[in-house]
Amino acid sequence: MVLVAAAAIRGASAQGRPDSENGRYVLSAVVDGVVIRLDTSSGAVSTCADKGSGWACYAVPDERAALDTEIGRLQKENGSLRAQLAARGPDVAGKTEEALPKQDALKPKPDVERKLEIPLPSDRDIDRVMSFVENAWRKLVDLAGRLQRDADGKI
Repeated sequence: MVLVAAAAIRGASAQGRPDSENGRYVLSAVVDGVVIRLDTSSGAVSTCADKGSGWACYAVPDERAALDTEIGRLQKENGSLRAQLAARGPDVAGKTEEALPKQDALKPKPDVERKLEIPLPSDRDIDRVMSFVENAWRKLVDLAGRLQRDADGKI
């Protein structure tokens, strides 16, 4: 009878969390009963949760593997492009090993006189601005009047 009770307690505690299988897995509780499981032999990471009928673990996508794959693809492409460039031969026109001199486009040239010309607004532009300001002022005065009447209780 005591053995049956011990087996039942052991089974209940085994259902509490995923088995750590002799130190192969490292478990870390996260939130809402979710556990992160690290496989120390392969480095794989999984999320484990109790689905009601038992624990289920799902592998976390390994971004490092995707990055390594992309790096490998780029290295292969780079090697291919270098081989194509080498096949063209050393007689590529315009190629030099020296760095090009930097040119400052904003730096004024000494032989050119600099003039700063700002175009003035036309009469039409000034009339449009004045019309806008007048309309804005009328609306502001109207709003102030309504607020004053509302404060006095006349609305």
